[in-house]
Amino acid sequence: MRLWLGGYTADMDGSATGIGMLRVGADDEPGSGGRLGFDGDAVASGGSPSWLAAHPSRDVVYAALEGAGAVQAFRRTGPTALVRLGEPVDAGDAVCHLAVSPAGDRLIASCWGDGRVVSMDLDASGRPSAPKIAVAAVDPYDGESAAAPASAAGPDIDLAAAARALREAAGDEYAHLVPDHDAAADADGDGDGDADAGASGRSSHSHQARYLPGGLIATTDMGFDLVRFWRDGGAGLRAHGEVVLPRGVGPRHMLWHPSGHLYVIAELACEVFVLSPDADGTWRVRSSTPLVGTLADDTAAEITASRDGHVVHASARGSDTVATLRVRGDGDRLDPVALVEAGTHWPRHHLVLGDTMLIAGQLGEEVVSRPLDERTGVPGRIRHRVAVPSPTCLLPAR
Repeated sequence: MRLWLGGYTADMDGSATGIGMLRVGADDEPGSGGRLGFDGDAVASGGSPSWLAAHPSRDVVYAALEGAGAVQAFRRTGPTALVRLGEPVDAGDAVCHLAVSPAGDRLIASCWGDGRVVSMDLDASGRPSAPKIAVAAVDPYDGESAAAPASAAGPDIDLAAAARALREAAGDEYAHLVPDHDAAADADGDGDGDADAGASGRSSHSHQARYLPGGLIATTDMGFDLVRFWRDGGAGLRAHGEVVLPRGVGPRHMLWHPSGHLYVIAELACEVFVLSPDADGTWRVRSSTPLVGTLADDTAAEITASRDGHVVHASARGSDTVATLRVRGDGDRLDPVALVEAGTHWPRHHLVLGDTMLIAGQLGEEVVSRPLDERTGVPGRIRHRVAVPSPTCLLPAR
């Protein structure tokens, strides 16, 4: 098995020089538990290919060149080689994620720096063009009220109150493991968190787009605590509603679950929110689950599911851990199972391939593999590791 590797190059203070190639086991070896090997660059990218996405039917790989704010397409010319396909297409400041439509005719770029959500046309060869910037997000907390509109967000979730209640239930021995969401509220004395946030301090930071069944598209805005929904109108994305999450949680990445729920990992809160639509199509928050055991300064990174969908994994940087959560009910609830060390520094991205988890340690400059327990889904001891320059993304190569 082979995987493309995204990474940070010198323009983003990293040591990568292009899109790398990771080897898992021998070419004729089945499964994903084999020894890891790094085969060097498949292509020099000319910038930081921090996120990679594949065309669904063409041998084309797309790179978000984060430092350059552009999208570059690459065509596969051999088992381990890529060449540029066309020129880079401008997207926006710090483009950090790409999503390709199931039909292979559209690409959506998310830009952390300026908050842009940009759709691009893909021609028959897979070449991107004609970037169209979607309607900008509006901060729902830019005003006098710090409470999320109930009609948009569903049940009100008070992070500070939840933290206090969970800490009390945990007792003195385990209270330190509860995320410190009430610290800002206690310091302000008004229970509203950061008093300086809002019009004076918040900016839009788009982080991911995901195509959902039925043609719906979801995007996260980490700066404005929004999950926005869209339809592709051909001439660009058309807004189709939004969900407002609690102030300051910072939604980062999403996972579509077969039950019909959307799981959203919040980077700043280290918490997973479960969203689903009502009968009329209005999306709401159904529940939320903190990654119990993470530290106050941690930032969550990635969320994935086991191959049977019964278990969810979420990583956190700082304490460098991976949380395992069990899917409960009809998929509307997640229960914590375990929190284990990632085994590498700054687990920026991870993938579940069969019974194995691969973790890209950005600052550890390596990729590690860990077996998953068949019963609990909890990652076991590190099976293999390989030195890799500043890895930020893992993408299976067909």
